[in-house]
Amino acid sequence: MNKLEEIRIGGVPEHFNYPWKFGIKNNYFQKENIHLKWTDFHGGTGEMSDALEHNKIDIAIMLTEGSIKLIADEKPFTILQKYVETPLFWGIYVNAQSNKNKIEDLENDKVGVSRLGSGSHLMAYINAKNQNWNHHDLKFIEASSLEGLQDSLAHQTSDYFMWEHFTTKPFVDRGELKHIEDVPTPWPCFVIVTTKKFQKNNQQTISKLIEIINRITLSIKTNKNLAADIATKYNQKVNDVKKWLKQTEWSQNQLSKEEFSRVKTELSSLGLIHKDIKFRNI
Repeated sequence: MNKLEEIRIGGVPEHFNYPWKFGIKNNYFQKENIHLKWTDFHGGTGEMSDALEHNKIDIAIMLTEGSIKLIADEKPFTILQKYVETPLFWGIYVNAQSNKNKIEDLENDKVGVSRLGSGSHLMAYINAKNQNWNHHDLKFIEASSLEGLQDSLAHQTSDYFMWEHFTTKPFVDRGELKHIEDVPTPWPCFVIVTTKKFQKNNQQTISKLIEIINRITLSIKTNKNLAADIATKYNQKVNDVKKWLKQTEWSQNQLSKEEFSRVKTELSSLGLIHKDIKFRNI
């Protein structure tokens, strides 16, 4: 029997990453001599970036905008391909007892974020731009995770935060949070990222890994029990998962130059990246 090649991979503990868990559970990677070791990162792209940079993982499933900002900040990362084709719907949340009911009420409020440079941080800028607020005046409170963000609202150290709609919906349903509005990303939301060093030294294994996950994501929606399985694994309601599946498409394609330019232009206009990175550098 051939020796298994270990790949350490990380992503957020959310339904988007179900295909990876499905593949591990059903030995799709092991059958191709890959031992895929998954780690959940509750702190999102910011936490994964640290782990990737310090060789605690080899590959990460990261937000597109966060990944491009990190590359512009000269992190030694490269994007292997898109993972999710469709936008991510970022909900805006306040404490359930808050008297804020619409997005206009939040203009001068403190924003809770998991980490600076995370999706919750970058999307707060994009939301501010959409609302014609002065994004330079945004005030941020770091809270490390979704649980930390909820605590921040409860203790009034922050006033609102942004997080993926369906991940946060159970807390709204239980009356712990109030949902204000959704803000979709204007680009495909997740990409598969590694370090340039790992890519250079493991090209064949990476190609095999990408081939396997692409096969899984191409066919997974034919699974009749998919919504129920995801609902069970991620503590969701089946009907909510069905709605999410209708608006979500996994990808098997490279990030295009046009998609890259859209992200780069938006982040540049907000003063979030200062280096003119080229498409070939990602």
